[in-house]
Amino acid sequence: MINKDKMPVVIGVAFVWFTTQFGGGFASGNQLRAFFLNFGIWAFVTCILTQAIGAFYQWYALKYAKKHELYNYASFNKSFYRFNDKFGKKAGDVLAVVFSTLYELVYLVTICVAPAAAFATGVATMEKSFGIHHWIGTIFTGLFIFIVAVYGTNVVRKVASTLSVLIVAGLFLVYIPNIVMQWGDIMSNLSAEIANPAPVGPALIKGIVYAAFQLGAIGLLVQHAKPFDSHHLARTSMVYGFFVNGFICLLAVLGLTAIINEPDFAKESIPLIILVNKGFAPDVLRPMISILIVLGSVSTAVNMIAGMSNRICSSIDKNFDPNNKPGVNVIVVTLVCTLLAFFIAQLGLNKIVAVGYKYLGYLTIPVIMIPYLIHMAVTKFDEE
Repeated sequence: MINKDKMPVVIGVAFVWFTTQFGGGFASGNQLRAFFLNFGIWAFVTCILTQAIGAFYQWYALKYAKKHELYNYASFNKSFYRFNDKFGKKAGDVLAVVFSTLYELVYLVTICVAPAAAFATGVATMEKSFGIHHWIGTIFTGLFIFIVAVYGTNVVRKVASTLSVLIVAGLFLVYIPNIVMQWGDIMSNLSAEIANPAPVGPALIKGIVYAAFQLGAIGLLVQHAKPFDSHHLARTSMVYGFFVNGFICLLAVLGLTAIINEPDFAKESIPLIILVNKGFAPDVLRPMISILIVLGSVSTAVNMIAGMSNRICSSIDKNFDPNNKPGVNVIVVTLVCTLLAFFIAQLGLNKIVAVGYKYLGYLTIPVIMIPYLIHMAVTKFDEE
């Protein structure tokens, strides 16, 4: 099992970003299609741009957290959104309350949409790859998520990073041979996109929205700044993260370019399956990557639902300890959260990704992206 504590700290923190982004939703190819591949040749620009935006914002959050020793997202937000009282103490008090509350809203939307997307990804993958009936897969997934979220979250958290690495390893096994085998299709499709490029404006907007919704959980990243010896290490960590995440994202976009003209590409909930079925050793690679996508999706849903349950239960009971044996509150709240994810998942993976993540991104722009830029400007990157 992978232990981030044994890694150099800058790589370990970069790895946190890595495991956050590359779960079942990314592996399925659905997010890549909705936010990048639908915009032609610009996909190769915007997929890298989004990683640069993520690295930039996360660097600043990590730097601020370490410099001010704020490793809890609630205390971090209350301090950060004061803008160092550059607008006056009273205004700082108001801004801290308003934006901390708005961030809570972003967080709640994130932990509603993300588990639903993970739920839908797991069910769709079981249906497409193994022929499991939709409702059988849905009931099994829902029960599994509920039981593990109540009783086994520690185990899932311990293997979550390992699962993410296995997913990426599986993606390498899928993409690299298929890029080689289908290079002719890739070059033909690229030539057509270059000859008739899509409008750049919508591609850039969609890329920014992708970067925005990925930043919805930025407040949870600040806890990982604590092991840094200096706030200067935040930059090094995010540079590592940018190159690793950017390379994997670019590789996936390149591979999926081979199938953008396939008849089912626009509507398929798991576009990666089209690439696997068309390419190298499908009988071997399809079940392997499908199992990893299902496991990654379920672990994401469990972690998010358990996080939501812990947050609600700690609000109900100030003496709540998530490490204790689960009580009635935990069971009831986890059941409600699982049912919420179940009902949202019935909208379908395509709609959750294209619509749910889009509006989450729109919400994140005024709550995180713009205020962070204002903070950088008025505090001169927190150097005053």
